[in-house]
Amino acid sequence: MLYFAYGSNLHHFQMKKRCKDSIFIKKINLKDFRLTFRSKYRAADIEPKKNSIVPGGLFEISKSDEKKLDMYEDFPILYKKYYFYYYGKKVMTYTMVKKTVFRFPTERYLNVVRHGYKDCELDTKFLNKALIDK
Repeated sequence: MLYFAYGSNLHHFQMKKRCKDSIFIKKINLKDFRLTFRSKYRAADIEPKKNSIVPGGLFEISKSDEKKLDMYEDFPILYKKYYFYYYGKKVMTYTMVKKTVFRFPTERYLNVVRHGYKDCELDTKFLNKALIDK
């Protein structure tokens, strides 16, 4: 199955540790969404926003990887699954259930996400915008 990562799961080493079968395919953009950070965990989330994009990594994952991600993402309590189509192929990602106010991420978490942006060769201007664009 295809999985779209936009937060800490962009970090290739961490993703491989969490999901041993995962394979990074390429970077893609999710259109009409924006990146934000929220909840008591100060974690990444996406929300609909016209004419905005969220850069991320497209991964191939196995069924057992999906189960591990479900546990990590605290599905279905903290995150729910969101599906979209990318060139006719169904892609799964997670989005927070409760859309709480913006919470600046912890330094540790932000460093993991930044490392992931490097791993996937994503443009950090979108990450930087999410940190100031509450």
